[in-house]
Amino acid sequence: MSHAVSPSTASAPASARRGSTPLIAALGLAAVVVAMAQTQVIPILTLLGTDLHAGAAGISWVTTATLLSAAVFTPLLGRVGDQYGKKRTLLAVLVVMVAGSVLAAATTSLALLIVARVLQGSATAIFPLALSIIRDEVPREKLHGAMALVSSTLAFGSGLSLVVTGLLTQGAHPDYHSVFWFSTGVSALALVAVALLVPDGGVRTGGRIDFLGASTLAVFLVLLLLGISQGHTWGWSSGRIIGCFVGAVVMAAVWVLVERKVANPLVDMRMFAHRQVAFTNVAGLFVGFASFAMFIGVSYLVQMPAQLTGYGFTASVLRASTEYLLPSTLVSLVAAPVGGILVRRIGARYTLAAGSLVGVAGFAWLAWGHGSTPNVIAAGILAGIAIAFGYASMPALIAASVPVEQTGIANGINSISRSVGSSIASAVVTSLLASKLISGLPAGVPPLPAESQFTTSFVLAAGALLLTIAVALFGLTRHSRPMATTPVATAVLTEAAAELKAEAHAEALEDAPVQADAKA
Repeated sequence: MSHAVSPSTASAPASARRGSTPLIAALGLAAVVVAMAQTQVIPILTLLGTDLHAGAAGISWVTTATLLSAAVFTPLLGRVGDQYGKKRTLLAVLVVMVAGSVLAAATTSLALLIVARVLQGSATAIFPLALSIIRDEVPREKLHGAMALVSSTLAFGSGLSLVVTGLLTQGAHPDYHSVFWFSTGVSALALVAVALLVPDGGVRTGGRIDFLGASTLAVFLVLLLLGISQGHTWGWSSGRIIGCFVGAVVMAAVWVLVERKVANPLVDMRMFAHRQVAFTNVAGLFVGFASFAMFIGVSYLVQMPAQLTGYGFTASVLRASTEYLLPSTLVSLVAAPVGGILVRRIGARYTLAAGSLVGVAGFAWLAWGHGSTPNVIAAGILAGIAIAFGYASMPALIAASVPVEQTGIANGINSISRSVGSSIASAVVTSLLASKLISGLPAGVPPLPAESQFTTSFVLAAGALLLTIAVALFGLTRHSRPMATTPVATAVLTEAAAELKAEAHAEALEDAPVQADAKA
């Protein structure tokens, strides 16, 4: 079996020779596409229901389809990138994202829009692929800063997507198609940037794709996330939800059995037993919960009509995005490089703990001090710093704990853990807000949640970050032995070393006559 040998094994990474800035800029733009795919439809769900003549249950699939698609494609494509080349896999994902955006922009059918959102969901695989490329191409002294900066564009992209969606759907006759045309343009721009600025390097292990392992993992994740995301709609005690969770447990066991039997598994099961990787994924779950709890909680809170509820700021969708959420996303973009510096100086685990402590203060402020606009903005900024530091720390922890050929799949699993945390936050906050309503509202006014439910949501988010601190200080270790390189990767690296030695010998023979003439 032949393996492609990375140019980066032959010499310094291409990005080191020509500078890392263009590479990081291209991958950062690609990460913005990930955030847009996840958040761009959230402010326009009501508009989609009106224009497509669909009920709440049907429209919920516009977001659920993307979540399930991400769960299926992120680990699979992360592994495909490790095996056959990260750049070509990243380009293929961006092409699919462009196709999904065009379909969403052109259709007036709910069914086709859901298909388009499935295509857009594959974009979540961009993030682990981008981190794998950075590990291959960026010099070691710049690695943590580059990972932190690209990670921060996820939060920035979410804020940008919300603001743009609000701007494009203002007026008496809003059109949701313009939102998807915007994402088409950004995705196409990212495709061109990656094609031109990202080198085609890195170690490729080759081998067969573990389709059986990918299929069983996909079924497990789909059942788990379907149960979490649809629990509020179907009822948490309904037969369908219970069936989803029972099926998820069964398929998780099947997946583990499959991966332990196949010769070249999709996921090395040692990854889940490795302390550093396992606790990093637990931290990802908690950070994902906190980030989405802030987004949903603040967005709903500020839109509450103060004259009816006695709290809130009667903000429009656009004002909620620009005035209350955008400051935290901008600060997170600035805080991410700081997080990268802290990772180098004090270590990733302490950076994660410090950021989470700041986030606990922010959510406590939101819980008991959300009565004024400055308080909400300032508290949101603290929460944004926590998210940025978390995103800066986790890729560094993963990179230090897994061999190069496992980088894509390891970061893919970590992305899925954050997605699960976000899904749990969405389900919990939505259920909380619907469980206790204000009584005595005027006729014709839709049900509105009691203020105490927002306080409880923010307290839960603070609790998630407190658990993150415990994971960082007591679960993660100061010195962690990385996982051993797999036999396939060892063969690849041995082959690469032999080829490099042969090339160096050939070059020496070619240069010998020239050197002799020069001496003469």
